[in-house]
Amino acid sequence: MQRTLSPQFDIDLKSLFESIYFKYNYDFRHYSLASMKRALVHAMNRMGVNTLLLLQEKVLHDSECFYDLLQSLTIPVSEMFRDPTYFLALREKVIPHLKTYPSLKIWVAGCSTGEEVYSLAILLQEEDLLERTTLYATDINQRSLEKAEKGSLNLDVIPKFIQNYQESGGKHSLSEYYTVAFNSVTFNGNLKKNIIFTDHSLVTDTVFSETHLISCRNVLIYFNRELQDRVLGIFHESLCRKGFLGLGLQETIQFSQHAKSFDPFVKKDRIFQKR
Repeated sequence: MQRTLSPQFDIDLKSLFESIYFKYNYDFRHYSLASMKRALVHAMNRMGVNTLLLLQEKVLHDSECFYDLLQSLTIPVSEMFRDPTYFLALREKVIPHLKTYPSLKIWVAGCSTGEEVYSLAILLQEEDLLERTTLYATDINQRSLEKAEKGSLNLDVIPKFIQNYQESGGKHSLSEYYTVAFNSVTFNGNLKKNIIFTDHSLVTDTVFSETHLISCRNVLIYFNRELQDRVLGIFHESLCRKGFLGLGLQETIQFSQHAKSFDPFVKKDRIFQKR
């Protein structure tokens, strides 16, 4: 169902986000309007409402409706070893530096349903680093975090993930890291034992922890310029000296006020190093 968006839609959108922030303390006011409009239109079609005012009424009076809407607004879509060259660059270029530390902290910001953090855990295990690494996986979507912590995926997505894993420089068979039951796979417990899943908002929360690597991929594209600058500032403060920041392939720090705080490390794969 296609919708023609009127100027009133923008006004009602701002009202909706102000109301959500006031009642639920989730702040979408500085997200990219274009991405939020697409997400809201999708949610309206799915939830059977014709206007944002009706949607606002539903989510303010029914918390379950809000958390249903949150699934659309936070775009919980991911895949293992997404953009395999990024993980290959981590393996070949970044890991040699990380091996010089006696212990490591890695932050996966906006971890969604966990595919990326498990990909990193597998990579670290293959490079003999997992035992001395603490991985922090954070997101604002509690349902996504719960799914991530369970560590289960539908079996039908695995063939794509196997291909990504092989292209990312995987040293074994991906099947060594999970068990299959019925139509799902569950990651081995040894991958999860060093992962801490926790709620953290890049919009309203502050520095998380001093880390050696932050991987925040395909999250900044949903933020406006002001919010991108805020988040990059948090990442800069959170990284140790010479720490690494990985972004999505469509993301950049080039126009940020923090651009001079980072050096391109693997430019084509959007990996930067703190100066």
